[in-house]
Amino acid sequence: MRRRYMDAMALVRKFGKPDIFLTMTCNPNWDEIKRELLPGQTPQDRPDLVVRVFHAKLEELKKRLTKQDILGKVRAYVYVVEFQKRGLPHAHFLLIMQRKYKLTCPKQYDLLISAEIPNKKKYPQLRKMVLKHMMHGPCGLLNPKCPCTKDRGTCKNHYPRPFNDTTIQGKDSYPIYRRREIGRKELVRGAELDNRWVVPYNPYLLRLFNCHINVEACGSIKAVKYLFKYICKGHDRASVAVRDASKANGDIDEIKQYRDARWVTPPEALWRIYGFDLSQNSPPVMQLQLHLPNMHMVSFHERQNIKRVVNRPGADRSMLTAYFEANRQDKEASGILYRDFPEHYTWQRGKVWQRRKRNGGQVGRIVSAHPAEGERYYLRVLLNHVAGATCYDDLRTVDGVTLPTFREAAERRGLLESDNTLDDCLAERALFQMPSSLRGLFATILVYCEPSDVAGL
Repeated sequence: MRRRYMDAMALVRKFGKPDIFLTMTCNPNWDEIKRELLPGQTPQDRPDLVVRVFHAKLEELKKRLTKQDILGKVRAYVYVVEFQKRGLPHAHFLLIMQRKYKLTCPKQYDLLISAEIPNKKKYPQLRKMVLKHMMHGPCGLLNPKCPCTKDRGTCKNHYPRPFNDTTIQGKDSYPIYRRREIGRKELVRGAELDNRWVVPYNPYLLRLFNCHINVEACGSIKAVKYLFKYICKGHDRASVAVRDASKANGDIDEIKQYRDARWVTPPEALWRIYGFDLSQNSPPVMQLQLHLPNMHMVSFHERQNIKRVVNRPGADRSMLTAYFEANRQDKEASGILYRDFPEHYTWQRGKVWQRRKRNGGQVGRIVSAHPAEGERYYLRVLLNHVAGATCYDDLRTVDGVTLPTFREAAERRGLLESDNTLDDCLAERALFQMPSSLRGLFATILVYCEPSDVAGL
């Protein structure tokens, strides 16, 4: 999950913040599912059928979004498939649009997103789908036992939303969508609801897929890390207590009785058995190796002779050393940073970088390094700022002088002056990681990195 999250944030670094957040949930009453059920069966009896149909619908949605550009031309996207504890799969999409198609004002929001019940005469079918799939709750005072209200008193999703005659640009939040007061309510799940309870949707997608499909404009949200953390939060878990029914009294071994288990539903199990993707991002992100001289990873079988492993052809090569070699042999490569190399070169099985015929195929991401790792961390700092290095010594050479350590080279280049690198490190962590991780990093910096101005950090 962490690797998936960092890959997604690499796309943000390259292409900017996401513009659209979309969630599609499986509808167990799709005609494709119901017509294949045997007499007496329900969708819960056929998780294999539910999974296959949802996967087909998901592929169709992906094609419509990325190939047919129904919401505009997509520059990059990330999606993750999750499974509710009740079993139904759903998919979260984050779309980064091309600059021309970014949503920047309320008029553009209204073209793609609605948060109102459609007119009964003009759009009868769409209206039925909105009332069936896109009405939240009822919750709050209308239904205090609703999961989003239970033990809180109010809805955690802030429904019912206030009426609004026009869409308003959000400030570090989702937009405040148009929800006009028309003086009419609809009976939904035993309660009378109006536009305040509508979950934002795209009319075309809702009409096409006939399922819950929430569409939100998220370009105004500053803390994009929370969006990516939400879709990369990982699998469901359950705490289970196991008790021996024959021993009503006596000692209790809480450790043996307690299980912190993973919750795997039948649809998730079948999704994995079929080998369907649980997540995908485009363009793909390549993780670039980072290591000190002669400290790269070499894989081998436990029964292999170590001397043969070390002496075999290519054992001394890695992505990083091949990058140095490419800079020596190709003048065009010398102006490209290591992290940008996959956009212009492909990594071959022979452990060499080969020039692409067309640029932009992949996004690179240098694997993370902690300040406590010392020289490896400062090597990463240099690689992020120095292009064209042909060897490790090149990175340590400043103004014709080869310095003994990467830290000194970074300091001489001004990358560490006045704790700038620590500021950059904290700023990067604040952008990509959660507060608890940021606090842990700050404590590590104080203990191991000897900052010159603690108060300034």
